Amino acid sequence: MRPRRFLPTGPLKGRIRVPGDKSISHRSIMLGALAVGETKVTGLLEGEDVLSTAAAMRAMGATVERTGEGAWTVHGVGVGALLQPQAPLDMGNSGTSTRLLMGLVASHPITATFIGDGSLSKRPMGRVIDPLSTMGASFEASEGGRLPLILKGASPAVPIRYRLPMASAQVKSAILLAGLNTPGITTVVEPVPTRDHSERMLRGFGADLAVETDADGARVISIKGEAELKPQTIEVPGDPSSAAFFIVAALVIPGSEVLIENVGLNPTRAGIVEVLRQMGGSIEEVNPREVGGEPVADLLVKHSALNGVEVDPAIVPAMVDEFPVLFVAAALAEGVTTTTGLEELRVKESDRISVMAAALTAAGATVRETEDGMIITGTGGEPLPGTEHAIATHLDHRIAMSMAVAGLASRAGVEVDDVRPISTSFPVFEAMLEGLTA
Repeated sequence: MRPRRFLPTGPLKGRIRVPGDKSISHRSIMLGALAVGETKVTGLLEGEDVLSTAAAMRAMGATVERTGEGAWTVHGVGVGALLQPQAPLDMGNSGTSTRLLMGLVASHPITATFIGDGSLSKRPMGRVIDPLSTMGASFEASEGGRLPLILKGASPAVPIRYRLPMASAQVKSAILLAGLNTPGITTVVEPVPTRDHSERMLRGFGADLAVETDADGARVISIKGEAELKPQTIEVPGDPSSAAFFIVAALVIPGSEVLIENVGLNPTRAGIVEVLRQMGGSIEEVNPREVGGEPVADLLVKHSALNGVEVDPAIVPAMVDEFPVLFVAAALAEGVTTTTGLEELRVKESDRISVMAAALTAAGATVRETEDGMIITGTGGEPLPGTEHAIATHLDHRIAMSMAVAGLASRAGVEVDDVRPISTSFPVFEAMLEGLTA
């Protein structure tokens, strides 16, 4: 373990460019591996999760090479031409890699064994296993539908119409990716909209994909199978989930002013910006533009007096990964912040509701955990007291980074028990933070 105490350092000043969006990075490698020809990617997030995806696509026949910092080329094998991997696919800590690759493999005539680290092996995969089984894939999973699991793909797979029982971009994406090599039309009905990177990128690569809205207001996404994907040049925008830590830090630390360049502001992802603005946060969009079908802008963030709010549960899918750091902002706001509808947070890398409730309480915040969320009474802008002992992050990178931000806005600092998991999504986080406090 590598513990670290994050101490108050004064105002954050300067400009930064956060690493590439993790969701788009994963998908650019996967779809590049299914296109015939060379796909070029710049701005790729080079965290361990994305490298797990790259290694898996190599194991199934694609050529995936790094040509420079954030610059990669992918020579694909074509839809339907994935090769039998010779060894288990090690997904490390990445739930996204696991669920999306299960979708890809499900409609190919190959068998793959998926393994992962201790944290990933606790996460349930049943929500993906169910629809993919209906399409004809077969599974031998560990107890509770967990890793390690063996997936035997179906050839040909059977197209399905599947209504998502819960909001999940990963389940939706897994079914659409399985549909790529399935004869006929595969359809996902999405009652609650989730991040739409898969739809945007599948279209960009040339898949025949349609999105409509039914009479009940649900999104109906249909993909025509046996697709031929064409290689692309992709510039990955900055990850809004990574930017969120710096947005909150700049808002809560007096005297701060930070420009965060090239942040992806896809409306299905940018809920954190909307909620922080509702709380009174000064977040200005500079130079808004569109890159590869994705809205992007530079964000100028200034210290602001935040107020507690009741967070609308309808926004949860657009910021599900950002709640740990939102809890930190709420702990430093004036008044009470109430969050509901966060059941999904209990099955992330850790149970993020209970782990954050315990961590913030240890740092001196006033927090009450509920079944599906948290009620936080803020300090009104006063620093948190800080922690005496190291807080337990449970190998969860977002808990570690959120509590690092809390440490900067405390009196005595906050000690995180292990900063190693941060490298799964944001290897340069600590260095970037230090650059703003120099």
